Amino acid sequence: MKLLNYTSRYFAWLLFFVLTGWAVIFYFQMLDEIYDSMDDGLENQKILVIDNLRDLDAVRLKSDFRDGYYTLNSISEYSAKGFKDTYRDTLMYMKNEKDYEPVRLLESVFKKDEKYYKVKVITSMVEEDDLIEDLLFSIIWLYVGLILSIIILNNLILKKVWNPFYNLIDKLGNFKIERDSEIQLQESRIEEFNMLNENIENLINKSVRSYRSQKQFIENASHELQTPLAISINKLELLLEEDDLQEEQAARIVSVIENLERLSRFNQSLSLLSKIENKQFPEVEIVDINHLTHRILESFDDFLRHKKIKIELNEIEQLQFSINPDLAQIFLTNLIKNAIIHNSASGSIEISISNNNWQIANPGDIAIKAKDLFSRFQSVQDNSQSSGLGLAISKAIADLYNIHISYNFDNRHVFSLKFPLHN
Repeated sequence: MKLLNYTSRYFAWLLFFVLTGWAVIFYFQMLDEIYDSMDDGLENQKILVIDNLRDLDAVRLKSDFRDGYYTLNSISEYSAKGFKDTYRDTLMYMKNEKDYEPVRLLESVFKKDEKYYKVKVITSMVEEDDLIEDLLFSIIWLYVGLILSIIILNNLILKKVWNPFYNLIDKLGNFKIERDSEIQLQESRIEEFNMLNENIENLINKSVRSYRSQKQFIENASHELQTPLAISINKLELLLEEDDLQEEQAARIVSVIENLERLSRFNQSLSLLSKIENKQFPEVEIVDINHLTHRILESFDDFLRHKKIKIELNEIEQLQFSINPDLAQIFLTNLIKNAIIHNSASGSIEISISNNNWQIANPGDIAIKAKDLFSRFQSVQDNSQSSGLGLAISKAIADLYNIHISYNFDNRHVFSLKFPLHN
């Protein structure tokens, strides 16, 4: 959920409870005012009726409301004592409406000529009920309109206020440190956003300087190591060509050359791994994985024939992926080479390719610990031809392009690549 919607949600719930409480209180206050006004009117009518009856010589009793808005009945002195005026709601049949409608009724007692009478005065509540209903709907519509207006205005205002923040997120999302691109941050009248921009700009500058320094160091170290290694190997090879060398001396020189060559391969692999992790391969293009697999297998053709390994290639569908072509070559080469090296004589390799999956399998006796498989300097067996970085490089390339690489064992070592559907 976006920050803007997150804050708006809490603001909306706060308004809901506050305005609901306010609306309920306002509704009952208005209802109380309406009843108070009606009761005042009934009180006035009662006084008028009693004053009029006291002026008459003879009081005529009325048992119903057919011919007026009040009734008059005689009661005993005992019933009249302690009687207090009471107001209540009731129903009365209205001829014009042809139905029972609510009325407000006042009951009171008065004395005339040593006799006691009970008078009931009514007033219609039809208009008051309509008023209450209109008031209720008005409050509801006011409440809904107020909530929507506040939320809309809140979103518009907050969107403008948070614009520098979203601009910053967008710039950071598009920033690529390996491309040496600069980031232009938007100034704001809000002090906290300016502080955030300043801190991020300082952090980016430090990261860029560190990245450039690391990149320069890796390139220099790789070059400075590779040159003396190549010279040493070359001189030792020349030394082997001399005729006066004893067999034991030649064997020792060969052992040194092999170690130097392994160190050279290790240096190249470690340099490549660092470059991959530092994203120094920004160029990408659509690579035909099927064609690339064929090409790599052709390059290993002599090796495969020497070990008498049978290749079974199942091309179910065509697989294309946007990737740096050099890294794609290294990626698949490492996996295929790994399957060849760690295979038995006269063994087999099965490769399957579908629209977003690439899988390679070779026979095996013991499962490899998956948690250590893609770690640096891990090797299934002692192999002087391996730097221990092949699968680590493949994992780094997979992570760089969001390719899921996995390993499982079912009497075969199976490496699976799942490419993203949208690339």
